[in-house]
Amino acid sequence: MADLGADFGGLRVLALESRRADEIARLITNNRGAATVAPSMREAPLESNTAALDFAARLLGGGFDLVIFLTGVGTRALTRVIESAYPREQFVEALRGVTVAARGPKPIAALRELDVPVTVAAPEPNTWRELLQALDAWGSLQDLRVAVQEYGVSNPELLAELAGRGAQVTAVPVYQWALPEDTAPLRAAVKSLARGEEDVVLYTTSIQVTHLLQIAAGMSLEEPLRRAFERVLIASIGPTTSEALREHGLEPDLEPSHPKMGYLVLETARRAAEILAQKRARANVQASQKSLPR
Repeated sequence: MADLGADFGGLRVLALESRRADEIARLITNNRGAATVAPSMREAPLESNTAALDFAARLLGGGFDLVIFLTGVGTRALTRVIESAYPREQFVEALRGVTVAARGPKPIAALRELDVPVTVAAPEPNTWRELLQALDAWGSLQDLRVAVQEYGVSNPELLAELAGRGAQVTAVPVYQWALPEDTAPLRAAVKSLARGEEDVVLYTTSIQVTHLLQIAAGMSLEEPLRRAFERVLIASIGPTTSEALREHGLEPDLEPSHPKMGYLVLETARRAAEILAQKRARANVQASQKSLPR
């Protein structure tokens, strides 16, 4: 995926993608970036799936009115867990008997594989806020028994908003994000950033932010890393990831027009030189001001 207007011009581009590492490396290289990919996460099954199995038992017993699916991977993982205790057909039939909501195209695709219809779908950029707006447009949540398939880490804001609308909310954790088993590439990326050897960092999911800073803190390099970001273009795939960056004190410089990997790489390639020049000029001014005698 390349076009004539997208050109990194040899800039050094770091991606923290794990599952699609090869794909993002090709996209960067095809658009004349010097790619480094440091996988930052892996999907680790929860040690106990009791919450998922409890959810299944309640669902099969008619204990829910609305089930919300947040990710495609989580939807499939939940199905596998439930299949270990109940026939798939029984689970699918129970889902067809309730209202189903999905945060975006990935959980919708996973539910389509099960032949489960989706009543409420969040529009782009497919964050929990768009999901809430879609649910508000659908109808009242007062006194509804709502299950939320969680992904990676819990989303307390979403759970609180649902409860604030009068729903009886049950969180259903299915898997969690862990650091990769081999953290050497991520540690090398931290060192490279701290030394000023990267120009662009591409974030494709919010947990990458947490894990990069976690590794940096463990190496006593968090402060040098943060200083380095004053001269590095921070590209975020979408609002959820941007929110995580801001929560950690990092301001994204670019968000693509659509929250997809291809758009992220192409639109960053088109604008990287311009944004970097402006950002580094500001950093130079700030550095010179700090050096002036008081």
